[in-house]
Amino acid sequence: MTQQLSTGVVHLTDRTPVVTGTEMLTSLVPPPQFDSATFETYRADDAYPSQEEAKQTLIRFAGPSEPVKKAGLFRRAPKEVPMKPGVYLDGGFGVGKTHLLASIYHAMPARRKYFGSFIEYTALVGALGYKNTVDLLRGADLLCIDEFELDDPGDTMVMTRLLGELVASGTKLAATSNTPPNALGEGRFAAQDFLREIHAMSEAFQTLRIDGIDYRQRAIDGTAVVLTDADYASAVEQSAASGAASDDDFSDVIRHLAQVHPSRYIRLIDGLSFVGLHDVRVLTDQSEALRFVAFIDRVYDAQLPVAATGVSLDAVFADEMLAGGYRKKYLRAISRLNSLTHSLPDAA
Repeated sequence: MTQQLSTGVVHLTDRTPVVTGTEMLTSLVPPPQFDSATFETYRADDAYPSQEEAKQTLIRFAGPSEPVKKAGLFRRAPKEVPMKPGVYLDGGFGVGKTHLLASIYHAMPARRKYFGSFIEYTALVGALGYKNTVDLLRGADLLCIDEFELDDPGDTMVMTRLLGELVASGTKLAATSNTPPNALGEGRFAAQDFLREIHAMSEAFQTLRIDGIDYRQRAIDGTAVVLTDADYASAVEQSAASGAASDDDFSDVIRHLAQVHPSRYIRLIDGLSFVGLHDVRVLTDQSEALRFVAFIDRVYDAQLPVAATGVSLDAVFADEMLAGGYRKKYLRAISRLNSLTHSLPDAA
């Protein structure tokens, strides 16, 4: 249940949220920032034709089944290549994959449809059990999976099996993916790696490559905003006067995240309009860094401004991490942190 807070300062470290399986299921909808996402509002970059091409293909995927065209007396009916039951959006971060995924969700005339991150679906299986999850989702018209995680072979196997059962019952799938360990590159995930990992389901997916640059970097520079202690205190005070603002020591938050399952991070920020992190330090522990990435994903989904002191948040991940197997995750998080710190009213 969403916490109803009006104004004042709160501490993330005081929150120990619990989420039931029923709440998880009903929360499988696009993040608030994509409530009104449509194909019409997707701004395809003319410099990258694959964006418009992908959009047109997805419009067809999300629409009603096309009628069979009859042949004339002296001509054959044109052959229409049937759409596969699944589409996979392959591209770097910030090219609008989640916007397109949400557009599919909103456009498809479906009675039952769900939209969630990979971690939300695996958390549902963990809370309800595999069989109960299949029973609940069976018969759904559409399942959208954002940032399909490939870091845990066990979770990948469970999700592949789950998707196989749902497709067999008529469910359509739309997915984007995250980076598996040791998949380096220019901030994008290779489709062949995704298909290899879900080999049992690979034939069900049509892959759509979406090229482009991170839209979040088009209007801002490449560094996060760092506040002085005085400016930080002022930002917390002003935000707390008009809404609920969190104010926490960065290291305390990192320790607290280890005590909360990532599926519940969304509840840590319930009711907030601002997130404050003071005394930010460089993260050198992989587990701490990955938990922080998962937390920032939820903060970004909620579009909460972030104020910070200490180390700049675009430098929060140690250099050796940016050169490692989770490079794309960290780069995406940096992109989002830059954007969130620039969303402060007085951010430069």
